[in-house]
Amino acid sequence: MTKTIDMQEMRYLNLFEKITNVRTRFCFNYNNNIMFGVPKPFVIKSIGPDAQNLKKMNNIIGKRIRVIPLPTGTNDLKVFIEKIISPVEFQSVEIKDNEVVLTAGSRNKASLIGRDKRRLIEMQKI
Repeated sequence: MTKTIDMQEMRYLNLFEKITNVRTRFCFNYNNNIMFGVPKPFVIKSIGPDAQNLKKMNNIIGKRIRVIPLPTGTNDLKVFIEKIISPVEFQSVEIKDNEVVLTAGSRNKASLIGRDKRRLIEMQKI
């Protein structure tokens, strides 16, 4: 399944590249945050000194901005998911075929799913 980028995400990506001088193709919404996935060596550069790049983008967009290192394989997938859904914690991650199964307690499960399955649908898009 391929993901298409809509115009709003394209604007976010262009703004991100203009401010940080780091090019990426991964931008998504989760829990009313705009998240950018960049390769690990460029995470510090994209955040900037004293998080100035993120603060500048936050003032322009009006939403919280987060930069997450992209996973290089299935080993980094757990860390990638933890960074996306933090501060919510989960117990384990299983990878079956092309699906990722998260196991969490009842309280964290409710936080992961969200009201009207909003966060669950956002996570499925990711």
